[in-house]
Amino acid sequence: MNQPNDVKHFVASIAFDKRLYREDIAGSVAHARMLARQGIISLREAETITTALASIQGEMERGEFPFSVDQEDIHMNIEARLFEKIGPVAGKLHTARSRNDQIALDLRLYTRKAIADTLRALRGLQRALVETAERHRGVIIPGYTHLRRAQPVLLTHHLLAYFEMVERDKGRFRDCLERSDVLPLGSGALAGVPYPVDRQSVAQELGFPRISANSLDAVSDRDFLLEYQAAAAIAMLHLSRLAEEIVLWTSAEFAFATIPPEFTTGSSIMPQKRNPDVAELVRGKTGRVYGHLMGLLTVMKGLPLSYNRDMQEDKEGFFDTVDTLLACLEMCAGMVKGLEFDRRRTLKAAEADYTLATDVADYLVGKGIPFREAHGIVSRLVSYALSQGKPLNALGLEDYRRFSPLFEEDVRRISARTSVAARHVPGGTAPRQVAAALRRARRLIEREELTE
Repeated sequence: MNQPNDVKHFVASIAFDKRLYREDIAGSVAHARMLARQGIISLREAETITTALASIQGEMERGEFPFSVDQEDIHMNIEARLFEKIGPVAGKLHTARSRNDQIALDLRLYTRKAIADTLRALRGLQRALVETAERHRGVIIPGYTHLRRAQPVLLTHHLLAYFEMVERDKGRFRDCLERSDVLPLGSGALAGVPYPVDRQSVAQELGFPRISANSLDAVSDRDFLLEYQAAAAIAMLHLSRLAEEIVLWTSAEFAFATIPPEFTTGSSIMPQKRNPDVAELVRGKTGRVYGHLMGLLTVMKGLPLSYNRDMQEDKEGFFDTVDTLLACLEMCAGMVKGLEFDRRRTLKAAEADYTLATDVADYLVGKGIPFREAHGIVSRLVSYALSQGKPLNALGLEDYRRFSPLFEEDVRRISARTSVAARHVPGGTAPRQVAAALRRARRLIEREELTE
């Protein structure tokens, strides 16, 4: 039936699913070879088909393929070109398969590659975090709660917090791979196929460790795409937090760090300004990835088994999620690698605003006072210091003894360095603990690079 042009364009997906051409051709080659092994088509027919498919792939990679909206999607575009090249034998390729299991296969192959690319990009960000952390060993910054200075921490410790977030992101993508890496081909339109196909051999050729257990499920669910997008949304959350810290750290108000100029842009009217636009865009693109996740959840939420055309809407958001996440990971790695910190300014900030008050309370605990009582004493001490307009390290011993006779001269030796050194517990910010965490992080990256 001839469709009006507006309907053709409305139902066509070739504009975006053409990026699946490698996966579609790889699946078709494996399928044709299996059909020949099983005697469903002849070996010569399979060779004719696979040779022509290789030629078609070459056309696509050279930008010479005549994509047509009349053929609707990547599958039919390739099939139409196959008919042009080899005639009626092209029709034998679609024996024992449907576009339903074909697209499920293409998407699983694409997702598998996307996960591999994402894991490499996540590791690239981890490498940048480790290199910058190593380059700034010993730098102390204020740690924050509620965006208020709280306690001193090592900058390396702070950067390694993001390393741990990214490590969990990698775990989520590996979990997604476990459930994506399943061969759906052989499920047909929904009920399986009435031919003696060898699904295991196709799985082996395409590198799938398992075949799908239920044909209805195999063609009608996209939870593996949802899982990728959910993992991507969490990864983007982490990137957005990192980007926000870069924006803050490199502002004039903080002035803790400088950002490489190639990651900034100028103002259209104020010649003195260099704006952290790359970091801001990472932050902004996070909402875009969230939206794609919600979009696919909404598409899938009311669909009865099995395949429904609604599921054509699974691709554009997914592809954009992959592209966006990979681009943001690359940008964040570059920004982090180029950050340079002003250690004198960060140390001054780390000791300002009474960030050592908790250490003074811990000092009293060491003298035998219950922590809650010590907390109250130091709270009053800080109020007094504020009224005098003095930081704690400017108070004399007589000032301290206004609030407890247990204070000795050594209380005035409490500093940001003694504060971080005191937190010598696993996972803490003490230099030896952080050095061990840094060595562990470096080993983890190197081990993954060796096994890739």
